[in-house]
Amino acid sequence: MNSISVRALLVRGMLAGLVAGALALVVAYFLGESRVDAAIAIEESHTHDHGGAAELVSRGMQSTGGLATGVLVFGVAVGGIAALVFCYALGRMGRFGPRATAALIAGAALLTVYVVPFLKYPANPPAVGDPDTIGRRTALFFLMVALSVLLAVAAVVLGRRLAPRLGNWNATIAAASGYVLVTGLAYAFLPSFNEVGKDFPASLLWEFRLATLAVQVTLWTTFGLVFGYLTERLLVPGPATATDGRTNRPATVAS
Repeated sequence: MNSISVRALLVRGMLAGLVAGALALVVAYFLGESRVDAAIAIEESHTHDHGGAAELVSRGMQSTGGLATGVLVFGVAVGGIAALVFCYALGRMGRFGPRATAALIAGAALLTVYVVPFLKYPANPPAVGDPDTIGRRTALFFLMVALSVLLAVAAVVLGRRLAPRLGNWNATIAAASGYVLVTGLAYAFLPSFNEVGKDFPASLLWEFRLATLAVQVTLWTTFGLVFGYLTERLLVPGPATATDGRTNRPATVAS
């Protein structure tokens, strides 16, 4: 793949990421922000008697401009990264066309970058979690992301090496089993945190976590569909031009 194609795919990846980020923003605003407001109200009720520091950024700005900036920038960034992964993966994952390859990359990214770390360290709304452990929890979450991605890459390499001896299906099962096994060991040995207060509503916590999951599912599903469409238009030749039957040149349509 030449540099022109890589540049064109990178632009399309960032554009698809922008579209995906816009839809994810809608989901985040309508599903997530009401849960955040409810959690903030609980937090403020606990700290009312102690007073609080003045807000540097208003809640209204956080839930509109701040949210939009964060989600859209994230969408464009991960879209560009996924496009570069697509450039490497296309043609190396079997007989998959551009759309299928884009869908596989989007699904793998959703699983490895978010779902697997989320199951170990799920997102928490305001008023949940000890402020003294937030740095440690954040570091462990990103460690889990890095482990998940590296293990996924290792599983792909292992599957390709086992394929000539075991066949594609058995090699895929073996590689996936190895990924699940090592991920399970990481779950077991990495520390866990149970810092949800007894008075925090379990339903609100569950709804908040489902909303964050819905945002990521929307982002990666939209990206896979949009990027797959754009790459197919770029890389797959269109239907052959009709000829006049006497030469290979396109037929001329009389005006």
